[in-house]
Amino acid sequence: MIVLGIESSCDETAAAVVVDGHTVRSSIVASQYELHSMYGGVVPEIASRAHEQHIVRVIDDAISQAGVSRSDIDAIAVGHRPGLIGALLVGLSAAKAMSWALGVPMIGVDHVQAHLWAGSLDGEIPRYPALGLVISGGHSSIYQMSSATDLVRLGATIDDAVGEAFDKVAAILGLGHPGGPRVDAAASMKDANDRAFGFPVSRLGKESLDFSFSGLKTAVLYEVKGKPAPPKMRGKPAIVVPPAPELTTRRVEDVAASFQRAVERAVVLKLERAIEQTGAYETLIVGGGVAANTRLRAALTVLAEKYSMKLVIPDMHYCIDNAAMIAGLGYKLIEQGRVDDLTLCAVPTTGC
Repeated sequence: MIVLGIESSCDETAAAVVVDGHTVRSSIVASQYELHSMYGGVVPEIASRAHEQHIVRVIDDAISQAGVSRSDIDAIAVGHRPGLIGALLVGLSAAKAMSWALGVPMIGVDHVQAHLWAGSLDGEIPRYPALGLVISGGHSSIYQMSSATDLVRLGATIDDAVGEAFDKVAAILGLGHPGGPRVDAAASMKDANDRAFGFPVSRLGKESLDFSFSGLKTAVLYEVKGKPAPPKMRGKPAIVVPPAPELTTRRVEDVAASFQRAVERAVVLKLERAIEQTGAYETLIVGGGVAANTRLRAALTVLAEKYSMKLVIPDMHYCIDNAAMIAGLGYKLIEQGRVDDLTLCAVPTTGC
């Protein structure tokens, strides 16, 4: 089955052609980094307008590069949740139009669940039960997976997602946007010391499987910018807080490396808790933009070996938002007899 995937949940306009859920014939991603860089993050209205400008060209390029024609397409899969509502509507409108015009079925795909399919593109089929981890700019979640389409969320972030924390730390350090790869690059410098600063690792109770990265982000802010002076108490002298040391290149690298170490420890801690609480798993499936982080990839490899699990993690180019993962998971849903009609809605929140 040839499935055309369409993805526009945030700031990547993407289309892909995938055969039988695994074989990627094309994957086109038009990023918007330059449009949003001056703002230090994604501006929803700008993202929506950029999707509208590029969606037709991106779809045409994906079909052309795949070496197929529109008449060869058997189904349309579209990411319809979660994401920025205006951005989602652009991709969903394109999918509905093509489904109606070509007379082929359409299936709505949960963007977060699709990240857990990304490691299966051009690769081996995972064995279940599996423990799933999505780490991205908007999501930090752990799932118990009976199959690619049957999953239960065990834990999620209660504040900042891990990718969001990377972006904020990059802004604090003056590294620019997108933050993830720039923090990773600084932390990977030869002399970077990941123990220079003892940044906190949130635990949220002895059994919690939820994440929290806001405290870590604030600890980095205070280390770089200095702590705010406490309010002056009546009748007592004001407390003078010394200024933060100069932010040298070496200091930037040490902060970045120490931050990454704290993130790694938090992720591994919660995954080990999940394994201890819910039992053994055949596979550890990881997806999302932060899955491209070099330190986390190494740590997850070690964790999987420790618990005799097969690690399924996407190639670097499938870590970012892409339409190939949408088409791949869409194929599995259609294979199970699931299809949607033209009343399918864009939903800004996740369904799992």
